[in-house]
Amino acid sequence: MKRRDFVLGAAALPMMMTMGNMAQAQQRLTNDGRSALVGKPWDAKRNAFVMDAMGEIRDTFSDELIEEILAAGMRAITVTCGNPRQQNQSSEQNFQSSLEEMLWFDRHIAEKSQYYLKGTTSADIDRARAEGKMAIFYLTQNSAHFMADLDNVDAFYGVGQRSCQLTYNYQNYSGSGCMERHGSGVTDFGALLIEKLNDVGMMVDLSHANVQTTLDAIEISDKPIQISHTTCDALNSNPRAMPDVVLKNLADKNGVVGITQMRTFMTLERYGMVELYFDHIMHAINVAGIDHVGIGSDRDHRRLVVTDEYLAEMQREQGERFDIRRVPLYFEELNSPRRMEVVWDKLLERGLSEDDVEKVTGINFYNHYKNILG
Repeated sequence: MKRRDFVLGAAALPMMMTMGNMAQAQQRLTNDGRSALVGKPWDAKRNAFVMDAMGEIRDTFSDELIEEILAAGMRAITVTCGNPRQQNQSSEQNFQSSLEEMLWFDRHIAEKSQYYLKGTTSADIDRARAEGKMAIFYLTQNSAHFMADLDNVDAFYGVGQRSCQLTYNYQNYSGSGCMERHGSGVTDFGALLIEKLNDVGMMVDLSHANVQTTLDAIEISDKPIQISHTTCDALNSNPRAMPDVVLKNLADKNGVVGITQMRTFMTLERYGMVELYFDHIMHAINVAGIDHVGIGSDRDHRRLVVTDEYLAEMQREQGERFDIRRVPLYFEELNSPRRMEVVWDKLLERGLSEDDVEKVTGINFYNHYKNILG
């Protein structure tokens, strides 16, 4: 069973009639000399730290693919558990899907223990680096699975959850998502939830929250917060981007922002636009400071090719609201399990020192995890 299939089920595919022609056209573009960039291989002697604050691990990854990810230096990743589109489910379903997927990851990590270990503290990252493995941390992209019961925070912490987004795209008990037309800021319950997350040592993530909810959470939280995967609104305004005032406030309270590799948040041009990604990283550094910016790719690690099968997978996973015409969601130049090597080289080209590049590729989020999780 594929990782997301048991969570989302076999959703309807309303655009399947158009998928064949689209896949053929996209595949011609993808294969027309626009392959992933190749970076200088990760240097084992330097042992630079590489971490993805929000990415994907699937049971369809071959051993060879995992070995490539590790060879590119990846030593920690945070994965989504449960269905973030929880407004389509009852609170009981939210609870169940999040719990089931965390338990699924427990089993998968055990099955692939030569590559993975479960992450709950920064010591697990240290062990992954020492053993050449990848520490996997658990995130939910919504807080609805707590069923408005703060005791459930303790329950999920016990299972291994270490990061929680207050909201996904729409309003919930805690606050408002970025797609809500008339959303709130942090609600009364949301303030209590933030206090509870602070108390147990679970990271507060505002990646899909609206601006007011994000600003409120930064102010309310006694501990630094994170925005694990977003872009800069100043460069390309869209609901999922964060304005400079958020980046500044987050940095002032020692938080960290991760820049996503989702192309459609930066441009609708499909090819040849990868430099925009590095523009967003550099803008975030200029606004928040070099110690407060990292990578949260929100991306697969496979070398993807747009086929009918891939389009069907995307529609199934993204749901009925997803516009399949936006595929591919990635920059072709970063369409590789070794893409962090490309990120390293490109940031050096932008004038950062190796020490500063390493802050962006992992150290800043490592320090944040150590601060909150111990």
